[in-house]
Amino acid sequence: MTKARRPEPPTAPTSSPAPEVDEDEAPAPKRVDNPNLPSPGIVERKRKPIVAPWLTNSRDLAATLKHAATNAGYTVAYHGARTPLYAGRLALMSPRGAARLVVSTGRWVWDREAAPLRAAAVRAEDIEEYMRLSRLRAGRVRLRGVIALVAAVFGLGFTLWLHVMAPAFLYAFAVGGVLLLGAAGQQPDSPVIGPAVLKTEVQKLTGSIVLRGLDAIGNAKLSAAIKKGGDMNGMRFTSEITRDGPGYRADLDLPYGVTPEDIMEDRKRLASGLRRKVGCVWPAPDPTEHDGRLVLWVGDKPMNETTKPAWPLLKDGQVDLFRPVVFGNDQRMRDVSVTLMFAAVVVGSIPRMGKTFLMRLFLLIAALDPRAEVHAFDFKGTGDFGALEPVCHRYRAGEEDPDIEYVLDTLRELKDELRRRAKVIKSLPRSRCPESKVTPALAGDRSLGLHPIVVGFDECQVPFEHNEYGAEIEAICTDLVKRGPALGIVTLFGTQRPDAKSLPTGISANAVLRFCLKVMGQPANDMVLGTSMYKAGYRATMFSRSDRGICWMAGEGDDPRIVASSFVDAPAAEHVVARARKLREEYGNITGHALGKGPDKTAGADILTDLADVIADDETGVWCERLAARLAELRPDTYTGWKAENVTTALKPHGIKAGQIWGQTDEGEGKNRRGIKRADLTAALTQRNQKNAAA
Repeated sequence: MTKARRPEPPTAPTSSPAPEVDEDEAPAPKRVDNPNLPSPGIVERKRKPIVAPWLTNSRDLAATLKHAATNAGYTVAYHGARTPLYAGRLALMSPRGAARLVVSTGRWVWDREAAPLRAAAVRAEDIEEYMRLSRLRAGRVRLRGVIALVAAVFGLGFTLWLHVMAPAFLYAFAVGGVLLLGAAGQQPDSPVIGPAVLKTEVQKLTGSIVLRGLDAIGNAKLSAAIKKGGDMNGMRFTSEITRDGPGYRADLDLPYGVTPEDIMEDRKRLASGLRRKVGCVWPAPDPTEHDGRLVLWVGDKPMNETTKPAWPLLKDGQVDLFRPVVFGNDQRMRDVSVTLMFAAVVVGSIPRMGKTFLMRLFLLIAALDPRAEVHAFDFKGTGDFGALEPVCHRYRAGEEDPDIEYVLDTLRELKDELRRRAKVIKSLPRSRCPESKVTPALAGDRSLGLHPIVVGFDECQVPFEHNEYGAEIEAICTDLVKRGPALGIVTLFGTQRPDAKSLPTGISANAVLRFCLKVMGQPANDMVLGTSMYKAGYRATMFSRSDRGICWMAGEGDDPRIVASSFVDAPAAEHVVARARKLREEYGNITGHALGKGPDKTAGADILTDLADVIADDETGVWCERLAARLAELRPDTYTGWKAENVTTALKPHGIKAGQIWGQTDEGEGKNRRGIKRADLTAALTQRNQKNAAA
């Protein structure tokens, strides 16, 4: 039989022919696991805390002690109220208990428990064993009979002595004896004193219940791992299930390829499997561990039914906007903080879910920093921000044209302020401003004018959609969102209709902090929280109508988290503002609206007038790029850095559209480029003057 030969490798030519290799003697394939590969050693040593975490946290300790004390108090009250009933039932059972006592005593005295042994000896006709057992019984009966007789004599004598010397004690002993006889007379399956019937809303969380809930989700990998025991697929509990605040916490590794986001997507099914309300069940990743670690927290009550702690700043204290400030609580009623500086904020929800309350809470936080300049604009027109008037530099409530014009004048002021701050920052030495942004030290130096400015727009879709001023307002707000955070300007935008019109892309894409209360669909969810957040399991659609004030917060930390904002109603807000006003009076920061002054009507550039100044009388049309250069020469503080598109955007609110204009380049070459006609500018100026005259 001819042996088969392996072909020579086509890419490895040699000077001599390749040797023949017998297939039967071919070497086995090498293993990919190298036995000599050194192990990485101990990457990190993790030590369990010596003291349980709930003992080191005052709020968790209080919750645990309250839970235990409530159960103990209820048990005492339950049995205390039924003591007369217990006594009566035991007294009725005392005759049966006395009979049982007499019978059991007789059996003991006459050694009835050994009777089966003696009977067995008789049946076996074992005379020697029977005689031995009989002698033992006789000795036991004599001894036990003497004990019973002595007990009866001394017991009767003691009773007579108590009857003469201390009859009150005799009654106590009698009552106690009757109760003991009654206890002996109870039926084993129906005790008189049973466990207290406590009202429990949820079962104690156990490992089997957790696995049952996870299996109910319907994830194929998860269900297979549970059925196979878990360990072979990487699934295991990493620690014991413990009490964590007003609920239970379970930490476990999920099967390979399953992430906490997969669990979060099917939270309703998980709650069904756990037999809990959805508001009790909160799965989340563990940011300190790998991406397969799940932290499952199950509350005793739904989040919207749990009593929340009061806002820590409700009665005293002040704020430093450069530091985190508590504004709400998570599912475990732990404090959640937010840092407003260096951020733009977006808040979105359907109506009546607490959006305006959250916006007002952020403005109250700003008001408690005496350095901050607060601008509050309520385009709903109901005066929800009215409590803030005594501390506002600018304030307006309404959606009419005068209200929009007031806001536009304010934004023009802020645009000029933005440019001024940029120049101040640029002029400072690196030793004072190493990162080219406002710092706490710079904000505290009043000579620089770099104090924090916080601007809140509730129902921001109203000014953005205004026919005449919407484009300019959007342009300024977008600029504030992009450049304002580094220069100490914080913008807050709240809307009940999160879409591209009410929340322009330039704003939504650059907002750092995002708060999404209940919304109705994926587009609104992702418009507020960010692209693909719905797909990742962060769904504000899961909130119910009763989950007012509960939201997903993104931007503070690595992962979004559930937060219930602190509830501060209008009367409480007025008390906070009164305290903030005193802080500002002491600091010397009562300005603008708080002093009865409005925005400067001349603030910001009048683009129409400035263009009329830079266009010559003999020019019928000018390119926008040339207009931008001329405007920068006319007003460097206002127009430096402008390009052709800035001119086009600024003219849109005035109805002037750029078109193709024929002109000569600097080299004398004729070309068509985007520009405006002088006739269109003149018409816009005439129309505005006529409108102002009529007003």
